[in-house]
Amino acid sequence: MLVAELIAPRQFQLVDRELGKLAAGEVRVHVGAVGICGSDLHSYGEGAIGDTDCIYPMVLGHEPAGTVAAVGAGVTGWAPGDRAALEPALYCYHCEYCLSGRHNICANVRFLSTPGHAGFFREFVDLPAHNLLAIPKEMSMPMATVIEPLAVALHSMLFASIRIGETVAVFGAGPIGLLTIACLRASGAGRIWVVEPVAHRREIALKMGAAVAIDPNQTDSAREILRETAGRGVDCSIDCAAKDHTINWAIRAARNGGRVVLTGIHSQPLIPFEVSPMRRKELTIFNVRRSNHEPEAARAFLVERPDWFAPLITHTRPLSDVAAAFQMLESYSDGVGKLVIV
Repeated sequence: MLVAELIAPRQFQLVDRELGKLAAGEVRVHVGAVGICGSDLHSYGEGAIGDTDCIYPMVLGHEPAGTVAAVGAGVTGWAPGDRAALEPALYCYHCEYCLSGRHNICANVRFLSTPGHAGFFREFVDLPAHNLLAIPKEMSMPMATVIEPLAVALHSMLFASIRIGETVAVFGAGPIGLLTIACLRASGAGRIWVVEPVAHRREIALKMGAAVAIDPNQTDSAREILRETAGRGVDCSIDCAAKDHTINWAIRAARNGGRVVLTGIHSQPLIPFEVSPMRRKELTIFNVRRSNHEPEAARAFLVERPDWFAPLITHTRPLSDVAAAFQMLESYSDGVGKLVIV
């Protein structure tokens, strides 16, 4: 099978690998599409995600969908030709966190696309049967890759706790930021601001439900939000960009007693917090770790509101063009929003 391996920062190689024997209880899936995530870009351009260094060669990609090619012994409910979104995490299901229903923070998780655990930029993958989620025939493979990141955005809503009409500022209009805007719209949020330096991403954000798009290169975004809210600030700030400054913009833009949700993944393991305004406002700070029981809701959301997500995927590229795809995303060229490898 064809596999795209990251062998150094910004360097891919395409190799042919043999398929192993399909184990009992597992399903072999022909990978039809994989979305490129911001964390993939960290690995590609920085050689690490936070405090986790890349170990080369490694296979990235963790937003997959595909078609069942074969089923192992003991598998029921799946047959060749079935279409599914694929869960990239292998949970133990017996640690205290899994048993308490919080498998997203499983103590023994193996996440496919991290060092030592190959991701989905390959033609075939063998997965436990419970890692497959059926998708309807009307859903395209590229759109099915949105289930994984949309589930993350839905999980962040648990912490955002939006009440009808509440105001929100979203920092970053990459795919997670855009999906967060859609979730806020569905949650009944009132006015939504988005702060994003890339012009075409601001345009997509407005199409997906933001009321105001601010270019932080042209104005102090937090000051502008405070001005537009008569000095009060927003009920909830959500940092999807995870830059050194965006978390502090989120803190400044939030009202007294507000919530700040950290969804994006920072490049550095240590970042500066502006603790004085955070303390004076008595803000509540939440961290988001992927999703937890939200993929089914994400699938339903995509089925029920396909028009909401139509602006999201702007480009698809074949696996053989994975290097060029990453270069496009890193440079924000050609109006790229969400790019999917097919």
